[in-house]
Amino acid sequence: MPSPKFNELSLIKQIAGKIKNDSSVICGIGDDAAVLRNIKDGYLLFTCDMLIEGVDFGSSSLPEAIGHKALACSLSDIAAMGGLPKYALISLGLPKKNPEKFIDRFYTGVNKLAGHFRTNIVGGDLSLSREIVVDVSLIGEVKKKKLVLRSGARPGDIIFVSGSLGGSIYGKHLTFIPRLKEANYLVSNYRINAMMDISDGLSLDLYRLCSASKAGAVIYEDLIPVSCDAKSPDEALHMGEDFELLFTLSPKEASRLIKNKGRIFRAIGEIRQKRFGLKLVTKNCKERILEPKGYQHF
Repeated sequence: MPSPKFNELSLIKQIAGKIKNDSSVICGIGDDAAVLRNIKDGYLLFTCDMLIEGVDFGSSSLPEAIGHKALACSLSDIAAMGGLPKYALISLGLPKKNPEKFIDRFYTGVNKLAGHFRTNIVGGDLSLSREIVVDVSLIGEVKKKKLVLRSGARPGDIIFVSGSLGGSIYGKHLTFIPRLKEANYLVSNYRINAMMDISDGLSLDLYRLCSASKAGAVIYEDLIPVSCDAKSPDEALHMGEDFELLFTLSPKEASRLIKNKGRIFRAIGEIRQKRFGLKLVTKNCKERILEPKGYQHF
């Protein structure tokens, strides 16, 4: 399966190649969150997300919405690992203009979401900046039997998503609810082989999941749940900012899930051998290569 020519993926690979960790690190760079040894029956999850004005939100975005999104992105990472959030640090880079007013409204958004998901805000840092910069570091916990990585997909697995895709950049990306409830239901009731959240687009994030699992995949255009906010099916494939779950199960487990929760979790394709690559079967039954065209920072 050819690698997409994206600088961000190359930079991450370069950084990962320079890092060496001890045996306390179960999973480092390359998944939605780091997995660290903790207690006998569980692991710590550790993730961070940086949001920058003009990239992740606009200059006219409400401070409450910025606060909501900043925490929600990291909560989504914890959900993708099958865990539950515990403690967050929030660092802010702010311009000199009315920082007190921004902070009051920003933390209104943060606290509402943190309270909903029982997340403690325990500190952070402040700095002067030309534009607004928000960096969230979040610690979560997961039972060993519930941990899910990107690397567990197997040929024959059925590929699912947790909701409709596309068009989120028109507003939903600032108000989305991270799928912690749905992820906890999945890992508590089914054997999930691989999972991640869709932050940069279905095509790119499916590529990442398949690369981690050393597998290929086929998805069907007719089966992809396209959001009513999407302006075209291509937005559901490539736009990103959906923060839905992308996950795989064995055919037996998938059958159970469809029977019980088929209206919530939608099957969209199948994991194949790596040599198969990534393919899309179009609505007119034509098979073509699925190019990973999702959002990249570089």
